[in-house]
Amino acid sequence: MTSTRYSLLAATALAAVMLAACSQSDSGIDMADGDHSMHDMNDMVDGAMDHSMHEGMEMANADTPLGHGADYAENFRLIDQNGESHELFYHKDKDAIVIMTAGNGCPIVRGAVPDLKQIREDYAEQNVQFFMLNSNLQDTREEIAAEAEEFGYDFAILKDENQLVGEQLNFDRTAQVYVINPKKGFKVEYYGPLNDRQTYERQRPTATETYVRDVLDAVIAGDEVTTEAPAIRAGCMVNFPERKKKGMTAEPISYSTDVAPILKEKCVECHQPGGIGPWSMTGGYQEIAGWAPMIRETIRTNRMPPWHADPAIGTFHGDRSLSGEEIKTIVHWVEDGAPRGEGEDPLVGLDLHAPDWPLGEPDLILTLPAYTVPATGVVDYVHPAIENPLTEDKWLKATTIKAGDRQSVHHVLSGYISDMPEDGLGTTDLWEFSTGGYAVGAESNVQAENTGVPFPAGGAIGFQVHYTPYGKEAEDVTQIGFYFQDKPELLNRTAVILDASIEIPPGEARHSETAYMEFPYDAILTSAFPHAHYRGYSSKLTVLYPDGREELVLNLPRYDFNWQRGYAWDEPLELPAGTKVIAEYVYDNSKANPANPDAGITVTWGDQSFEEMLYTSLTYRWKGETTDNLLAEQTRELEETRFFTALDDDIDGRLTEAELKGMLGQRMKANFERMDMNSDGAIDKQEYITINRLMRARGQQ
Repeated sequence: MTSTRYSLLAATALAAVMLAACSQSDSGIDMADGDHSMHDMNDMVDGAMDHSMHEGMEMANADTPLGHGADYAENFRLIDQNGESHELFYHKDKDAIVIMTAGNGCPIVRGAVPDLKQIREDYAEQNVQFFMLNSNLQDTREEIAAEAEEFGYDFAILKDENQLVGEQLNFDRTAQVYVINPKKGFKVEYYGPLNDRQTYERQRPTATETYVRDVLDAVIAGDEVTTEAPAIRAGCMVNFPERKKKGMTAEPISYSTDVAPILKEKCVECHQPGGIGPWSMTGGYQEIAGWAPMIRETIRTNRMPPWHADPAIGTFHGDRSLSGEEIKTIVHWVEDGAPRGEGEDPLVGLDLHAPDWPLGEPDLILTLPAYTVPATGVVDYVHPAIENPLTEDKWLKATTIKAGDRQSVHHVLSGYISDMPEDGLGTTDLWEFSTGGYAVGAESNVQAENTGVPFPAGGAIGFQVHYTPYGKEAEDVTQIGFYFQDKPELLNRTAVILDASIEIPPGEARHSETAYMEFPYDAILTSAFPHAHYRGYSSKLTVLYPDGREELVLNLPRYDFNWQRGYAWDEPLELPAGTKVIAEYVYDNSKANPANPDAGITVTWGDQSFEEMLYTSLTYRWKGETTDNLLAEQTRELEETRFFTALDDDIDGRLTEAELKGMLGQRMKANFERMDMNSDGAIDKQEYITINRLMRARGQQ
C-alpha cells in the first residue's frame, strides 16, 4: 500500500477506529495495546534497575539534615513552564546535569540567573544539561512562564507540583544548585550556591569563589570533586509541609484505609486476573507491598497510570490519572515503609476477572482467519475480508476488537464494503466507511450518547491487520464484536489531520512537524486521538479561531507509543466556520531515545512502527446535521483541502515550493507553474481546489 493511499483511506478509517477511548464508558478498558506486554516488561526492568541503583540512596538521604541536599538524585518526570515534559534519566549520557532551585519573586534567583546563563554559554561545547526547578506551593505554571518571560529565563523550569522531587532532593530554599553526575549513578557532586557573588540584599560585581564552575571542571575531567559549598546559603525559603510531618506524631498513612481504596478505584481494572496489567493487585497487601518500590518509581516518572494529557489543559471524559493528593498519598506511604495499618484489606476477596468482552456480549461477532506471526522480520499488512451476515440495516453503537495475541497485534482497522471481493482481500481502497477497530491503546469504539454510524446489511467487512514480531512465533485469531442500537438523532463524523510529507533528520532530538485542518462550516469537536510511532516525543492540538484567537486544547507532554488513547472533552468545543485545528508533533530521533530503531537515518512517513506518522484523528459533528438531514457536501469540502493543509507548514493559506515535501509535495512541485495560476509564487487554497476538481472531473469522464 502506498503512503498516499494509506493517507486517504486507512487514515480515515483509523480516525473512527482509534476514537474508541474518546467516547468509551467509564467501565471500558481502553489502555491496552499490541505491544503492552513487552512495554510492561521493559518498564519493570527499567524500574527494577532504577530501584536497584537507588536502593541504598534513600537510606543515606534519610539521615541527611533537612535542606542539606541529597546524596543521589532519583529519577523523575516533570512538566516545564511551556508544557513540555522532561525525565531526569533521559540525560544519562550527559557528563553533568545542573539544576538550580527557583521560585517566583525571589531576588536571589533573579540575581543568579544571569550567572547561570553565562555558565551555560561557557560550557556550551561541553556535554552538560541545565534546568531550573520550582517546588513552590504558591507558584502556578502560568505564573512561572510569565516571570520567565519578564526576566528572560530561557531555561526549562520544571514545576514540581506535588513537591516529591524537592522532598527527595532535600533542599529548603531557592537559588541552590545541584551538579549531578549521571556516570556515577546520578550522584549529587555538589549542592549549594553558584558562587559567592550574592548574599541577602548585597551583591559583588564579580565572584571570588566559583563553586559550580570548579565542580563542573572536575566532573567533566573525571576528577574527584573537592569543592565544598559554604555553610550559609542565600535563597528564599520553600515550604515543604509534608516533609515537616515526618517524624512527628501524625497518624501514618495506612494501606487499608488510605492506599488500597485508591488502587481499587484507579488501578485494579487493569491489574486483575486476565487484565492488561502484568501483575494482579487482587492478592492484597502482601502483593502490593512487594511491588511498592516499583509503584513509587512508575508514579514519579509518570509511567503509571497510562494517562498522558497535561492536567493543566482541558478536562476529559474517563480521566484515569491520579490526583495530586492521591500521588502524594501513595508515594509517601511507600517512603514510610508501606505500613499495613488496621482494618480489612479492601483488595482481598474481590471476585474479579477481566471479561472477554468489556462492553458485554456483542450483537454480532466475526472471527478473522488465523494468522501465524513469525518470530522476527517485518510483516506486511494483512487484508482479509469477511462476508457480512446481516440481512437488515442497523445502526452501529460500538465496536470491540479482541486481539488473539496482544503482543503481536499492533492494530486492526475495519471498514464496510458493498460487495464481497472475489479475491477475498478487503483492502482499504474498497472501504466506504469505518466500522471500528483496535489500535495501540484502544480496544473499543463507543459512539457518544444519541449518536451512531450506519451499518448496512450484506456486503462484507474488510480488515487491515498490522503484526509486529516479538521474538517467537505466535498464532493470532482475532475477533471483532459489533453492538447495534436504534436509529440515533445525531451522526458522528471522523476526520484526520495527517502529514505524509514529514522528514525527521538523523540524530535530531527535538524535531517539530505541523499540519492542520480547516473547518469550512460551523462544527462541534468532541474528541481527538493523536498517533505517532517510536520517535514521537510530544503532541499538541491547538484551535485557531477566525478572529485570530488561539487556544491550546490538548497537550501530551510525553507521547508514549506503548500506551495510546483518545481524549474526549467534557465540554465539546464549538468551532465557528473558518476555524483551523492545528496538530503539532515533536519527534526524538536521537540516540537518547531508548525506543529509537535507528538514530542515523532520515525518517519519513510510513506504515511500519520503525517509520513515522503525524496523525490526529478527530470526532466532530456539523451544526444542524441529524441522521434525517445529512450534510455530506460539507464533509466533502472539509476533506478536499486535507493535503493542502498538511503541506502548509506556516499556516498562511499558501504553498511555496519550499513547503512541497514528500511524495505528494514532489508531484505538486513538478506542476507548480501550472497550479500557480496567478503566478504569484505560491499555490493558494482556491487554486489547489480548482486544480483538484478539474482532475477529478477528467478522471470521471
